Amino acid sequence: MKLRDFIYAKAVTLCFFGIGALLLGAVFWMGNAQLPLLLLTEGLLILLVAAWLVVSFWHEKKKLQKITKIIDQMEEKYLAAEVLLPPADPVQRQYFQIMRAVSRSAIDAVETAQRQRDEYRDYVESWIHEIKTPLTACSLILANGGDADKLRRELKRADNLTESILYYARARSLETDIKISKVSVQDVMDEAVKSQMELLIAAKISVETNGDFFVHTDKKALAFILKQLLINCAKYCPGAHVAITAQNGTITVTDNGPGIPAHELPRVTQRGFTGAGNKSTGMGLYIVSELCKKLEIDLHITSVFGQSTSVALSFLSLTKS
Repeated sequence: MKLRDFIYAKAVTLCFFGIGALLLGAVFWMGNAQLPLLLLTEGLLILLVAAWLVVSFWHEKKKLQKITKIIDQMEEKYLAAEVLLPPADPVQRQYFQIMRAVSRSAIDAVETAQRQRDEYRDYVESWIHEIKTPLTACSLILANGGDADKLRRELKRADNLTESILYYARARSLETDIKISKVSVQDVMDEAVKSQMELLIAAKISVETNGDFFVHTDKKALAFILKQLLINCAKYCPGAHVAITAQNGTITVTDNGPGIPAHELPRVTQRGFTGAGNKSTGMGLYIVSELCKKLEIDLHITSVFGQSTSVALSFLSLTKS
C-alpha cells in the first residue's frame, strides 16, 4: 500500500479536518486573536493531522503486511477469512462478516467439488477393474475357437458397463442433457428387455411385460434405469422369473429370486454398496436412484429375503394428478 493511496482513502476525513481548521481560524480571527497565535494554532493542527496520517498509515501498512504474509503461507487461500481476526471498527466488521460468509460458501463449494472428484476417481478405478472381466473373457473365447453366443454376451456386459459410466458422468449435468418427450412405457420396457436378451437367456431368466401408459420423460434415461434392473436380475437372480408391469403411472419390476436381506435393503441405493460377497462396483442402483431424482420418479424397493424383490418406479407427475 502506498501513502498516496492511503491519503486518497482518507480524503473525506481530511476534508472535514480542513473545514474544521478554517472554522477554527475564523473563530480566532473574529476574536481578534493575534496573527502569530493564529498561525501557531493552525500549524499545530496541521502537524497533528500529518502525524495522525503517518502513524495510521504505518499501522495499516504493518497490519496489511501481516495479513499478506499469512495468506501467502496458506495453501488454501480461500480459507483466509477463517483465520483472520475481525476488525474493531463496527462498519468494517460488517464487511468482514459478509466476506466470511462468501468465504464459507466457497469452502463448501470446494469441498463438494473435491468430494465429487474423489468419488469419480474411485468409481473409475473400480470400473476399470470390473470391465477387465468381460474383456478378458472375450480374449479367452477367441483363443478357444470363438463361441459367438458367449462373445456377444461378454461384449454386452462391456457395453453395459460403458453405458453406466457415461450416465454416471452425466448425472451431475443431467438437467441440461434431458430430452423430454411423450413416451410409451411399453415401448421402453420392450427395448430394455431386448437389449439385455443375451444376459437374460444366459442366466435362464424369463421375462414378461404387461400394461402401458404414456408419460413425458427422457426415453433413453428411463430405458437405462430398466436395463440396470434387468442386469441386476441377470447377475443376482439366475433362473428367476421377472414380471414388468405398467399401470396407474407406475412401472413395477418384480422377480422371484433370492431377495435382499432386510439389513441391506435400506443401503442398496447408496454409492458403492455391494452387499456381502459381491465384487461389482456397487454403482448400478446408485445411478438409478440419482436418475430417478432428476426425472422426478419415486423409487421404492421392497424385498422378502429368500422369496422376491420388487422395484416400483412411480412418475410423480402422473401419480399426483
